[in-house]
Amino acid sequence: MELATVFSIQNLEPATAMIVAIGAFLLAITALSIYTSFGPPAKELDDPFEDHED
Repeated sequence: MELATVFSIQNLEPATAMIVAIGAFLLAITALSIYTSFGPPAKELDDPFEDHED
């Protein structure tokens, strides 16, 4: 049995395929948000509260 046969998207019910697609989208957005917040791009972010202290 091949791996491609076991995980074929063609054999899924439409609702299951949609849940998998939405889950993958949410996982990708979460990973991108964490990378942007804590990874190398975070050095370009600035804190507006530190810029306007009294």
